[in-house]
Amino acid sequence: MQRTALVTGGTRGIGRAIALREAGHRVAVAYLRDGEMARRFTESTSIPAYRWNVADFHACRHGVLEVTHDIGPVDILVNNAGVTADAMLHRMTPEQWMNVVQINLGSIFNMSRNVIESMRQRHFGRIINISSINGQQGQLGQTNYAASKAGVLGFTKALARESASANVTVNAIAPGYCDTDMVAGIASDILHNIVASIPVGRLGLPAEVDRVAAFLAAEDAAYITGATVDVNGGQSMR
Repeated sequence: MQRTALVTGGTRGIGRAIALREAGHRVAVAYLRDGEMARRFTESTSIPAYRWNVADFHACRHGVLEVTHDIGPVDILVNNAGVTADAMLHRMTPEQWMNVVQINLGSIFNMSRNVIESMRQRHFGRIINISSINGQQGQLGQTNYAASKAGVLGFTKALARESASANVTVNAIAPGYCDTDMVAGIASDILHNIVASIPVGRLGLPAEVDRVAAFLAAEDAAYITGATVDVNGGQSMR
């Protein structure tokens, strides 16, 4: 059955890969900053891209209504949008803290709150939240990022308990270090040490994350909820 899928941060990296994997459904992506990249994304994929700030609750409400009007009520939500603003805590500014927490964690509430009622009414929904290995094990210079991504895991479990009886599943994916623009910004010597700590000996690929998202979004994944799936090359084994 064809569903409507919405992927935030969907024009690049892991979000782009997930959006393309969901192409058997009606798919839309949300983005904020790079309008030219979004234009090229839509031209090359025919997937519509909508611009709004996921850290703004009312912008999310308007965006979800627009997607619903254009292609249908959201059945599958992938909360992928995220940012970093790294600094050791004794040098971190309040702005660095709040920006990361509002986008990485606040957006999970903003987006989920604006689709959950409709999902419950239709007795079907799949919410997939992208967390991170660093939300599980922490990382130097990332108290803001690690806290936000750890919060995603707690949110996922709580909403999964609330929504299970309505046939709405809520799961998280915790990627390790993947070959994306975000990781490309890491200094080469630090990145070398990171790769050396990964048992499979390389960075992950966005396609290796999107396969998990596609599985969790499937009709026959209905007995999986409140779970976190690690995709990290063995770097963290729980």
